[in-house]
Amino acid sequence: MSVTFAKGFRAAGAAAGIKPSGALDLSVVIAEEPAPAAAVFTRNGAAAAPVRLSRRHMEISQGTIRGVTLNSGCANAATGEVGDRAAYDMAAAVAGALGCEVTEVLVCSTGPIGPQLPMDKILPAMQLLVARAEPSPSAGRQAAAGLMTTDTFIKEAAVSGLGGFRVGGMAKGAAMIRPSMATMLAVVTTDAVSSVQRLKGVLSEAVEDTFNTINIDGCESTNDTVILMASGRSGIEPSPEELTKGVRTVCAQLARDIVADAEDCTRVVTIRVSGAADDGSARRMGMAIADSDLVRCSFYGGDPNWGRLVAALGACGEPLDASRIDITYQGTAVARGGIHTGVDLSAVEPLLAGDFAVDVAVGDGPGTARILTSDLTPGYVTFNAEPS
Repeated sequence: MSVTFAKGFRAAGAAAGIKPSGALDLSVVIAEEPAPAAAVFTRNGAAAAPVRLSRRHMEISQGTIRGVTLNSGCANAATGEVGDRAAYDMAAAVAGALGCEVTEVLVCSTGPIGPQLPMDKILPAMQLLVARAEPSPSAGRQAAAGLMTTDTFIKEAAVSGLGGFRVGGMAKGAAMIRPSMATMLAVVTTDAVSSVQRLKGVLSEAVEDTFNTINIDGCESTNDTVILMASGRSGIEPSPEELTKGVRTVCAQLARDIVADAEDCTRVVTIRVSGAADDGSARRMGMAIADSDLVRCSFYGGDPNWGRLVAALGACGEPLDASRIDITYQGTAVARGGIHTGVDLSAVEPLLAGDFAVDVAVGDGPGTARILTSDLTPGYVTFNAEPS
C-alpha cells in the first residue's frame, strides 16, 4: 500500500523513455480536490530546477496543491535556463490536464546530474499519465516504481488504525543520502483533515525523527524533497500528536527501507547515542560515526573496532570527555570509561554478521539520538566508480 492508501488520491506511473532501459520513469500523485500540503527541500546550494520551482509554487499557492509529478533517470540539476523551463513545463502539463493553476503542481526529479530532460518524450506521456491515474493500490505501486534509480526494490508504506484516518507514502533512495532538512524523494499522503500550518509542524517533526536520522554515504543531493498532502476525505481532524504519529510511522518505514537498500550494503547498523548535553549534540555525534568511512568499513568486516568510533567522536567538534565513553556492540560491552573492557573482540564478531546495533554513552546528559546507517562495501566503491 502506497500513496493511494489514503482516500482522495490518485496515482500512476509510466515509461516515458527517459531511461534507456525502458523502465518506469514518470509518476504523478494527484489530489482529487485542492489539498493543503507541506514540503521540506534540500539545503544543497546547487539545488536542482524542480526544487527551486517547487519552493516557489509552495509560496505562491500558500501550500494548497493538486498534485506532484516526479521523474527518474535525470535529475534536471545543473541544467541552466533550459532545465528551469523543463521543470515549469512539467508542472504546466499536469496543471493543464487537471484544469488547475500551474502553481498548484510540484515537480521532483532524480537521476544523473547534468543531462537535460527529454521533454519531447515527457510532455506527450504526461497527458496520458494524468488520464490513467487511479486510486488503486497497483496504481500507487506503479507510481513508486517510477521513482527508482539505483534502488533495488519499491519503497512504500502505509498505516491505519489511527482513529479513522490513513497515511500512506512512497520514497526512493539508495545513495546520496545525508540528511539536511530532507533526504531523497518522498511523497506522503493522508486523508486526515488538517491545515497547511499544522502539516508544516507535523512534517518537520516527522522528518527530523526519521529521514534526518539516516546516513548512507554522507552526500546530500541537489534534489532532496519530502512532500506531505492531506485530502481531508476521512472527515476526521486528529490532534497534532495523532497525525504526527501516523506520518512519523510511515516516514520511519520508508527511511529504514532506504538504508536497507543502500548500494551493495550487507547490513543495516543502528547507532544509539546517549548521555550527550542535548539531543542535537547526540545526533551530531551519531552522524559523525556514520560519516566515518573507516567505521563503516569495519561494519562491513563485522569488526568491533571501537577505537574508530572514539576517533570519530573526538573529531566531531562536540564537547567530549573521552574517559566517559562506553561502547557496546550488539549487547556486548567493548569499552568502559574510554578503555577496552578486556572482552575477546573475536568473540563479538559473529554477533555482527547481520544487522546490528552499537550503543555509545558519552556521559550523563539528557541528550539521545538514534541514527541508521549501512556498511561501506567494495561493491559500493565499484558501482560509484563506473560512469553514470
